[in-house]
Amino acid sequence: MVNTIVGIALLAIAYLLGSIPWGLIIVKLRTGQDVRKIESGRTGGTNVGRVAGFWAGFFTALLDGLKGTIAVWLSIWLIPEYPFVHALAGVLAIVGHNYSIFLAERTEKGWKLHGGAGGATSVGAMLGLWWPSVMIMIPAGLFMLFVVGYASLATLTVGVTATIIFIVRAAIGHGPWGYVLYGFLATAVLVWSLRPNIRRLLNGTERVVGLRAKRRNPTTKRHPNGSQTI
Repeated sequence: MVNTIVGIALLAIAYLLGSIPWGLIIVKLRTGQDVRKIESGRTGGTNVGRVAGFWAGFFTALLDGLKGTIAVWLSIWLIPEYPFVHALAGVLAIVGHNYSIFLAERTEKGWKLHGGAGGATSVGAMLGLWWPSVMIMIPAGLFMLFVVGYASLATLTVGVTATIIFIVRAAIGHGPWGYVLYGFLATAVLVWSLRPNIRRLLNGTERVVGLRAKRRNPTTKRHPNGSQTI
């Protein structure tokens, strides 16, 4: 009974930790703007970087990742014998990041919860569950981001990679099957939050980033009269 109560409390704490809108706070402090009203409107590191610069985006991603790590570590520390709770704590941190109770807004259609896409928080939770996973996950995500050129695919890669890693570890007896739940649920949450991006990927209109974006940037040309065109 006690463990059940502790588990429920930990999941609530995980959601609240995930809900801390670091991107909104950092952009507000740096520029005075509301990141929810600019570019994609998301509060994660990618959009914060577009709005407030590289370092703002970097520290947002770092802090968003720590939300997932702390949520998982807290659950492992308090109830180490319940791997399903550890996995759900990581998932709830992602849900909190994507749909923050602190960013609730009333609209004509009802209440809307703002947030990010969940990439950094899902990496942080994965680190909390099994830290060596980042040695596989981060290179895979960076490849999708900078070489393939899509931030949304980099985010989705986290969930897919987590699922594969935990299935393999459980199958060879090096990890609990409960952690596989994290991979499947994290992927589902990421896919749901990235529905608009997935539609744009399918129709070829998704924003290109990384090296592909640099190659696509038009060069500046000078006309004979001295004017420039971009």
